[in-house]
Amino acid sequence: MNSRRPSETGFTLVELMVSLLIFAMLSAAGVALLSFSVRAQGAANERLDEVAALRRVSAILTADLTQAVPRPFRDRAGALQAAFSGGGAAGTTALGLVRGGWSNPDLLPRASLQRVEYRLAAGRLERVAWPHVDGAEPLQAAVLLTGVRSLRLRYRTEGDWRDSWDSDLPEAMPEAVELIADIEGIGAVRQLFLVGVGR
Repeated sequence: MNSRRPSETGFTLVELMVSLLIFAMLSAAGVALLSFSVRAQGAANERLDEVAALRRVSAILTADLTQAVPRPFRDRAGALQAAFSGGGAAGTTALGLVRGGWSNPDLLPRASLQRVEYRLAAGRLERVAWPHVDGAEPLQAAVLLTGVRSLRLRYRTEGDWRDSWDSDLPEAMPEAVELIADIEGIGAVRQLFLVGVGR
């Protein structure tokens, strides 16, 4: 037989308040940990997106520069232009070239050569391509990277680095290109590319 009276069974008010306080503290800690995890995941995703964008730019530049060919082209006015150009201020062409190896999966009536230019405009690194090497209108510019504060290019030829490409020969190309981009949130990123090794 149970000798306890009904008033002696169960929790007291103090015990109930203490257990609720412990539960509230554990819940608050869990919410704080969860929100920290969500913020950390968001920051990691932003960094991964930045790294992925840099890798894409590097891959596209590598593909274009290794396939560069010493083929001068004619602009829309018919004037002969050098096969490779480099330099220029923001909003103008930073790098221009004619590349080979342009794939043609639809078997369109066009050459495997393609004229491309890279330019910095309003903090965006853009790639502009032409459907034909000579005299054509450019296609829509593709934005490769945003948040670019500045872009600096150097060109290696005959064992020396130059700050601009100013060869007198229209077929001349550098041996390598150095690109230094100052990107918001990342800082200065330096990349080196060989030119014309894939032709």
